[in-house]
Amino acid sequence: MFLFKLISFLLGYVTILVTGDAPEKLINMAASRGISLWDVTRTGDGGIRLKVRVNAVKPLRHMARRTRCRFRICSREGLPFYFARLRRRKALALGAVFCVGVLYLLTSFVWFIEVRGNEQLSSAELLEVAAEAGLARGVPKWRVETGVVEAKIIERLPLVAWTGVYIKGTKVIIEVAERTLPVEEDQQPAHIVAGKAGLIKEVLVVSGHPVVKEGDTVVPGQVLISGVIPAVEETAPGTEPESGQKPREIKPAAYVHARGIVRARVWYEGYGEVPIIEEGRRLTGNTETRTSIKFEGKEIILSGSKNIPFEYYEVDTLVKSLPSWRNLTIPVELITTKYHELADYRIERSPEEARRLAEERALQKALASLSPNTRVEKQWVEEVQTGNVENLVRVKAIIEAVEDIGTDKHFKP
Repeated sequence: MFLFKLISFLLGYVTILVTGDAPEKLINMAASRGISLWDVTRTGDGGIRLKVRVNAVKPLRHMARRTRCRFRICSREGLPFYFARLRRRKALALGAVFCVGVLYLLTSFVWFIEVRGNEQLSSAELLEVAAEAGLARGVPKWRVETGVVEAKIIERLPLVAWTGVYIKGTKVIIEVAERTLPVEEDQQPAHIVAGKAGLIKEVLVVSGHPVVKEGDTVVPGQVLISGVIPAVEETAPGTEPESGQKPREIKPAAYVHARGIVRARVWYEGYGEVPIIEEGRRLTGNTETRTSIKFEGKEIILSGSKNIPFEYYEVDTLVKSLPSWRNLTIPVELITTKYHELADYRIERSPEEARRLAEERALQKALASLSPNTRVEKQWVEEVQTGNVENLVRVKAIIEAVEDIGTDKHFKP
């Protein structure tokens, strides 16, 4: 069926209306002579509407005379008729050809360049090197040699381990894989100080002088591992003691960048409260959107209801203005207003249910404040009593955790 319709479109076909005493005779005679008819429908006035190819119109005229029927052409469709219309409108045809040619020409250039995979290098650096190899916005695609661009990027940017250049339509994608360079250690003298208060549980010193020990309580900013190694007295090598005294030499103080791990017990708190009887307004999920255009202070509604169908609601407004051109500003705004319905609600909870919800909220807040790589030792909750009869259930959650509390603090010797 598809092939039949395609051939009919290429050859051209017409829609005709057959009238007369017996239009069925014309259809039967045409079918018996091998003429293809389709989309045959009866009209209200006794006529029959159908479609037939152009080359069968002349034989149908003879058959219409023999069957005492008449027909008229209602519409003409197909490629031959389109060409005939274009011949009458040469300017339109030339314009269409010109537009197609311009579009084809524009698709032969590179208009977009996307850089992927770069973290240490900036996109500007990669685009600059690619431009030296002939890849830039506006150049013809046939002039872009992807292999040359890849080799140029590898040559000019040692940080790039691999690169690939792909052309997709008017867009060129540059993918790079960067080398992982070893991070240079900071050698500037520094202490390790407490980032928060806690009870010291473990001190592991890599470099520096430990100032605290297990069981000490520290406060934020207190030095844990000092970057100053104090001077010490040592016995001089190769010397013999005289008169019962040991010869000694003083090893001067040293300044290092302290390194190590100081783990301490830290406590986090979270607070939660839940009313036993809760009243208020909340969103129902129903919305109403209104779009309007505003010109010189006058607002015209394009779509949506003029009257808001909600008694209580929240409003979100999005205003779009036409871009200014030079010093000319067009005072036209497109305003999209979205109304979110609010409804009154009332929730009654038992004291046990309110306490459970308050505990969940308090624990969530306490857990949210935990630092990364923190090990939770234990947790518990306490109800906060105010001594007054209230509608609220107040709960405090406490989490005991162990974590590395040390942070670097540089100093000048």
